[in-house]
Amino acid sequence: MNETIDLMMQHSSVRNFTDEKIPEHVLKIIINAGRAAPNWKNFQSYSVVLVESQEQKDAIFAQQPQKAIKNCAAFLVFVGDLNRAKTAVEMNGGIFQPEGVESLLITSVDAAVAGQNTLLAAQSLGYGGVMVGLIRDQAHEISEILSLPDYTYPIFAVALGKPARVNPIKPRLPYEAVVFPEKYIPQDEKVLRNYDKVQDDYAGARRLNSTWSSRMVDQWGQPEQRASTENLKEKGLL
Repeated sequence: MNETIDLMMQHSSVRNFTDEKIPEHVLKIIINAGRAAPNWKNFQSYSVVLVESQEQKDAIFAQQPQKAIKNCAAFLVFVGDLNRAKTAVEMNGGIFQPEGVESLLITSVDAAVAGQNTLLAAQSLGYGGVMVGLIRDQAHEISEILSLPDYTYPIFAVALGKPARVNPIKPRLPYEAVVFPEKYIPQDEKVLRNYDKVQDDYAGARRLNSTWSSRMVDQWGQPEQRASTENLKEKGLL
């Protein structure tokens, strides 16, 4: 173990912030640390929209009412971005063809790795934050608020600020249920039921009227939420 690993192992999402701002030069350092993350062929197929004004935060909050959006010092929206790629392809005499799953994987993975780097850098400086993926549920509306052009789409955001409260570290699945030697090992119901119990014990009085596994029904037990798909079609990416 070392200082970096200790920091990573202490991660807990922060949704409650003080009124303290993040100085501009510090925020730039945090974002540049995020941008130092690896990416596909160095194409850097993502962008970051930095939202600090209360007006913009309130506009996003009106679409996705999570208090972290409204109360954070900085709301960083990570955007899958092939708009620059279009310019590059046409500048070099090519025919731009961005549609397809592979392009979405490239842009979303690039953004996700940079986003995690950004959050880790912020934590190392005494700040905290939370990943906000539900902005995809209002992909069209968020795109309009941020003036996202064709061939771009919102993937997630990171709300950053000085923590007003830090929650206990949330327990992860057992190592053996996620990391398999040499070949994939399907997990049976016993593993999931045991982890339901771990999550229930962790939540305590804050426990929802559901288990960890039953909440997956809301995600993968019904047709997909169509906002992202429709927005991707509108932006020329599907």
